[in-house]
Amino acid sequence: MAIRNIVKEGDPVLRKTCRSVLNFDDKLAQLLDDMKETMYKAEGVGLAAPQVGMLKRVCIVDVGDGLIELVNPVILEQSGSQTGGEGCLSSPGEYGNVTRPMEVTVRAQDRFGNTFTVTGTELKARAFCHEIDHLNGILFKDKVEGGIRIEK
Repeated sequence: MAIRNIVKEGDPVLRKTCRSVLNFDDKLAQLLDDMKETMYKAEGVGLAAPQVGMLKRVCIVDVGDGLIELVNPVILEQSGSQTGGEGCLSSPGEYGNVTRPMEVTVRAQDRFGNTFTVTGTELKARAFCHEIDHLNGILFKDKVEGGIRIEK
């Protein structure tokens, strides 16, 4: 495993739509392992492949109850609403309020290509939406309500 550099806002890779993963191979496993190590070192709760310079539909989430690897994720259902603070490892020190669904169900594949569904509520729902947005070239700042706060 290796810690990768986190791409910062302004890099055009963050605004591109990612390609679906077709090969479930050692390169994908290495990417997922590196993303996990990178996210934990940065003390994040999610990380998407474009944030480490890879235009692949891959993201990971861990809100404190275990790592979830999402390959080719698609939001199947969403319900409710929550508004709360968000930040992003690609926009360090910047935060803002974003409205997201209270609950989302995602269909994805694991590192071996097996399809699964997972439902998240509250923070996990927010993290799923945030990371899947990255795969579509959307940043949390595009959805901020009331302006960005700068914190050190």
